[in-house]
Amino acid sequence: MTTPRPFAPTVRFMSSETTFGGTPASGPEVLASFGDRSAEFVGTDVSGAMESLANACAVAFDVDSTVIREEGIDVLADFLGKGEEVSAWTLKAMEGDTKFEDALAARLSILRPSKSDIERCLDLRPLEITPGIEELIDELNRKGVDVYFVSGGFRIMIEPLARRLCVGRDNVVANTILFDSEGNYAGFDDSEPTSRDMGKARALTMLKERHGYETMVMVGDGATDMQAKPPARSFVGYGGVAVRDAVRDGACWFVTDFEDATRVVRDFGVRRRDDIDEE
Repeated sequence: MTTPRPFAPTVRFMSSETTFGGTPASGPEVLASFGDRSAEFVGTDVSGAMESLANACAVAFDVDSTVIREEGIDVLADFLGKGEEVSAWTLKAMEGDTKFEDALAARLSILRPSKSDIERCLDLRPLEITPGIEELIDELNRKGVDVYFVSGGFRIMIEPLARRLCVGRDNVVANTILFDSEGNYAGFDDSEPTSRDMGKARALTMLKERHGYETMVMVGDGATDMQAKPPARSFVGYGGVAVRDAVRDGACWFVTDFEDATRVVRDFGVRRRDDIDEE
């Protein structure tokens, strides 16, 4: 199990026009830096996605099957002995075969998890982070890019993960499970943007309007993540856990690991804060 790092809340990006080091990179320049490998990349606009990532003001990550190597709700379902019932609904939601809000309500009605159920699950079955994600988030933080977790999963499961990866609590957009005074399941907050279809697009629109972000990038594995472009300028599809045909075919840039994305940020990323000591 990875040792948690000291928590460092995200410092807000102050202006979509402000940079403190580096010249904004062009997509063709970044793509050309990969030499012959550039012909191997998959996506509808790989050059544009690399440019967006290098010049991003904010990057939003899906959590399930992107930041972690599994679907959090499926981990909880397995822990509670209801894995098969729930995973079928999860697959429908990820493939875009049903409205997300319907799948969410159906899965929670099957599980009805108490607060102690979830806490015991996380204690006995900690979520496993995806290889390379820690390095990518570190590079984004070094450049002063705001990092968000925007997920259809549950805040109670994601916030400990965010602390572990130095993503601020206020930078988590996720669903809230409701409990009664004794900690029993009492429903979920259906006013959360990510509780509904197109919720990630709504969440990114809210963040963009609130902070004035000019360039945002969405990274994720599922159809609901792809819906976030626009307002995201580019969508980077991730297939390191599961390859979904619609995502592979529709992503601006489709990757199966985070190594190349980390290199783009490290070598070409524009610094967004003046209080960063670059190594």
